[in-house]
Amino acid sequence: MVRFVVGPQDGQAVREVLVRLGADKDAIHEGRVFVGRKRARSDGEPVREGDVIQVAAPSRTPPPDVRVLLVTRELAVVDKPAGISTIADQRGAAHALVATLARILGVRAAGLHSTSRLDRDVSGVVVFARTKAARQRLARARVEGAYERHYVAISAPTPLERGTWNAPIGRAKDPRLRSVEGPAAIPAMTRFCVCARAPGGAALLAVAPITGRTHQIRVHAAHAGAALLGDRAYGGPTRVALPGGRVIALTRIALHAARVVVPDEAGGSVTLEAAVPQELAALWGDLGGSSDAWELATKCALG
Repeated sequence: MVRFVVGPQDGQAVREVLVRLGADKDAIHEGRVFVGRKRARSDGEPVREGDVIQVAAPSRTPPPDVRVLLVTRELAVVDKPAGISTIADQRGAAHALVATLARILGVRAAGLHSTSRLDRDVSGVVVFARTKAARQRLARARVEGAYERHYVAISAPTPLERGTWNAPIGRAKDPRLRSVEGPAAIPAMTRFCVCARAPGGAALLAVAPITGRTHQIRVHAAHAGAALLGDRAYGGPTRVALPGGRVIALTRIALHAARVVVPDEAGGSVTLEAAVPQELAALWGDLGGSSDAWELATKCALG
């Protein structure tokens, strides 16, 4: 990330600053240029002396494969791999999930609205609304508790077997993160069940967020002393030492949205499922966990 403070002789538009910085011509198109905290939409946007311009480096790796689960007139549902953001972030817009899906479907990204978001290093089902009616219907469903989400996760050892995490969640000192009882905290509820334990104590969880706060599952799990494996931001281990001495470096958060149930336009419901990724199945196996436990975790009733 290049950071530049506009001086009196640096120009009056974003394009002039980019030329001065020697930024590549695709930076604006890929959503990697920010004026203050706002993403620049065109190179003609005005700038003033003292403005902070930030230009993120282009992605050097191709986006992971995205599997489309369902496409209808109103919905588009995908299985998001870890390593890709749901919407544009400071690394850019071109490689976000919404942009990738738009290219697959041959539509404009502006016509796809994510009705829930998975963090960059989390995988699983993401539902996009394609019409205003669908967007409104799914928003109502979330308020009414009819938008069901079921996750599976691998956590540090936890003494509890089943229950509800209900600590309110607010902002953390780092504006990118959240904290239990942080400033502007609002109610949050997450149901969980330990479905299996590995010999070293790591737990395979079934998790259902009842509310939809930013980083909710991750924050609640960490607060309960069961931080998710790979979740560096909330205290989860990023390396795991196995009994034989082998050390595994964790490259993602061990959290996967396995199933989502949403209402359809006919008054019924549609269930979308994403299989547990190979890297999580392999990690659980390396920890000594039983492969049979995944089916229990994905089907565990948390209502």
